[in-house]
Amino acid sequence: MLASRWSRGGALRHPDELIVEEPLAIHLDGALVATTMRTPGHDFELAVGFCHAEGLLAGIEVRGVRYCATGSAVDTEFNVVTVETGGLAPTPRPRLGTVGSSCGVCGRVAIDELCARLAPVDAPVFPLETLAAAPDAVREAQALFTLTGGVHAAAVLAPDGRVLFVREDIGRHNAVDKVVGRLLLDGALPVHDMALFVSGRASFELVQKAWAAGFAAIVAVSAPSALAVDTARAGNLTLAGFARDGRMNIYVEQEQS
Repeated sequence: MLASRWSRGGALRHPDELIVEEPLAIHLDGALVATTMRTPGHDFELAVGFCHAEGLLAGIEVRGVRYCATGSAVDTEFNVVTVETGGLAPTPRPRLGTVGSSCGVCGRVAIDELCARLAPVDAPVFPLETLAAAPDAVREAQALFTLTGGVHAAAVLAPDGRVLFVREDIGRHNAVDKVVGRLLLDGALPVHDMALFVSGRASFELVQKAWAAGFAAIVAVSAPSALAVDTARAGNLTLAGFARDGRMNIYVEQEQS
């Protein structure tokens, strides 16, 4: 589109690239479990990753993923995805919301629920030097951000510093779901010896997704929340924030079992 770039010298019209944002309805075996605003692309990964992180699959194998199980994908503009387990996954409960901040009792309940279904991560301690270098290593692969400046990134990091792959989306949680979904579809979960990079703050929800995937560590370019720190400690994940220019703050250090 054409935008006006204003400065004290006046305004000039110039073309600008904007990121696309559209709703995606996620179904599990025909039941609606969530609707999220996302950047189209890697939709199957997003749907599978979401179902895994929320515990909806309960360890059941994904048999298929497709657009709109009840009609034409064109009719729904490719905005409905169904994850299929052949009816073997537990009947999902509607998702009414997520914990968004550390709020005392509700935060403790959220962590207790995770501890009930997830064991603490048992993995080699991830190298701190690799976490600190992650923002520079991932930046080269952020094509959509370079074009628009309007998306977040999530990436899988190997201990030796390699960036295995990157996913971008207007939502941080969607980018992480796309990463986790790709790993699940590749049969690579739990990852154990890998780390998750996120370009933004580290919320409870992102740490929850990292824990569910088995990541040894999560590193963010901004701050974590207090509930995210408590969650990382419960899950035995290294949690680092404000990773910039080769420096970072370490909030939780993984304990070697």
